[in-house]
Amino acid sequence: MADGEVQLCFIGDSFVAGVGDETGLGWTGRLAVRAASAGRPVTAYNLGIRGNTSADILARVRAEVDVRRNPARQTWIVLSMGVNDTIFVDGAPRVALEESCANLGLLLDMFAGDPVLVVGPPAVSDEEINARIRELTVRFHARCRDRGIPVVPVFYPLEENPVWRRQVLEGDGAHPRSEGYVELSELVAPHWDRWLDLRMAAT
Repeated sequence: MADGEVQLCFIGDSFVAGVGDETGLGWTGRLAVRAASAGRPVTAYNLGIRGNTSADILARVRAEVDVRRNPARQTWIVLSMGVNDTIFVDGAPRVALEESCANLGLLLDMFAGDPVLVVGPPAVSDEEINARIRELTVRFHARCRDRGIPVVPVFYPLEENPVWRRQVLEGDGAHPRSEGYVELSELVAPHWDRWLDLRMAAT
């Protein structure tokens, strides 16, 4: 595949946007740098919006991806979401568990013609929220496996990662600084490399 033929849309929430990272790279920017360093440059679009739930993402993202499509290039999708779904407002989660899973399914349907990689939601500092993220992680992963979509489990390793935990606690309780995003990008990296290799070999 010739350089520049692939463009990537990173879709999701504040973690996709890299909130808290003073370098501005987040985990998505670091993966784009990693691909370029390995001789596989990509055109990367960050479509992360702080505070977005899976319902918010579902409502907006088709138009955002479609306007970025280029007939000369393939569009690949990296999707990560879920933490905002689990936050309680007025005694209930912003998005119920079953609806979150349904939204994931609808997003996978929406991009059924594109290569897709799903990155699970990360851990935060609040243990009650983490319990709900843990349950959502299990359900998201099962939904992806049932559809043959590659999925990266990041919740469990980040829950125990001292760098991630320290930086989240020192920050706003959810978002780390650059060192935390390095840890997250390194968790995703082997899955990312394998996904790029497999997809590029198939084209």
